[in-house]
Amino acid sequence: MNHYPARLRCFEEDPTPVRLRTARRVLSVARLFLAGVLFLALSFTAQASGAKAAPDFQNLEVPLYEQITNRIKAKILTRLGEGGNPHDRYFMIPFAYQNKGNDPGYSHSFMTVIRVLPDNKQVKLTAGITKRTYRDRAFEAFTVSWLPHDFATNPNLCVFKGFGARLNPAKNQCPLSVGKSFTLEETIKLAVNVKNAVCMWGPYEVSQGGFDLGVKRLRLLETGTIKYRGDDRLTRKDRTAINCFHAMAGLYDLYPDGGVFGTGFDVWGINGTARVLIEYNETASYRGLLLEPVDEKKDRYGFVYAESPQSRYYNPFQVSSAYTK
Repeated sequence: MNHYPARLRCFEEDPTPVRLRTARRVLSVARLFLAGVLFLALSFTAQASGAKAAPDFQNLEVPLYEQITNRIKAKILTRLGEGGNPHDRYFMIPFAYQNKGNDPGYSHSFMTVIRVLPDNKQVKLTAGITKRTYRDRAFEAFTVSWLPHDFATNPNLCVFKGFGARLNPAKNQCPLSVGKSFTLEETIKLAVNVKNAVCMWGPYEVSQGGFDLGVKRLRLLETGTIKYRGDDRLTRKDRTAINCFHAMAGLYDLYPDGGVFGTGFDVWGINGTARVLIEYNETASYRGLLLEPVDEKKDRYGFVYAESPQSRYYNPFQVSSAYTK
C-alpha cells in the first residue's frame, strides 16, 4: 500500500541498501503519523457529534440484562400479534458495547438469535439449545459472543501490542487465546462491570436459513478448532483465529476489514456490529436470510450507564435508556 509514490521514486532509481532502508523507515513513520492524525480527527469528530438526547431514566434501577430482555420480548410479542402462531418465526438481535474512547480492549460485538416455536404443534427442537417459555410462547435462544474463554475473570483483552501493530498485523504481539461463546447474560454482565454503553439493533426477522446459519456458526465455535484473536487479519483466512465481529460475519467470504486503509482501524464496538449489518444487507450470501430492511444507524437503541439524571454520562445514542446495575 503506497500512498507516497512521488516522494519515494528517487530512492527506487538508486536502490542502494542505505537508501532502501531509509525509504522503508520514511514510509513506516509516515503511515504511523497519518494514522495518528486520523485517530485524533476521528476522536474530535465523535466528541463534536456527541450531543445526543438525554436517556430515559424511568428504568434506572432495573438491571441492564432485564431491561434488554424485556425490550426483546415486547418487540417480538408485538410482531407475533394477538392470534396464534402457526409456524416457526426467527429473529436476530445484534449488539455492541464500548467505552467513551471506543478503546478496542473495552469493545465487543455479539448477537442473539431466537426461534419462536409454533403454538400447539410438535416440532423438532434444536439440539443443545434450551427450550423456554414466556407468556405461553415457547422459544429457543442462543448468543454468539466470542471472547477469550477466561475473559470473565481476566478481562484484559490484548488487541494491539507492539510498535506499529495497528497498521502492520505482522508486528502485533498479542497471543491467540482459547475462545468461548458467552451467553447474553454473561456478556451484558461484562459490559456492566466496566460501565460501558450498550447498543442494540432489532429484533430483525430472519428466515429459517438465517437461524440455521447462526446455529452452524455456534457449533463451529464450540468445536474449539478456532481460537480467539482481537486482530485477526493474519489468522482469519485459514480460520486459525477470529475476533468477535467476524464470529458474527463470514469466514468463507473474506469481507474487507473497513476502517482506515482497510486495516480494520476503529471498526470495533458499535462500528464493528454496524459493519456486520452492512455486510448482511449487501452481501449476496445473506440475501434472502434477512426478511426486513436494516438501517444500522436509525435502528440503534442504546443503554448508557448513569448514576442519576444529574450525573455525567457517556451517551453516543439518539435514543437510549439509562442503567446503573
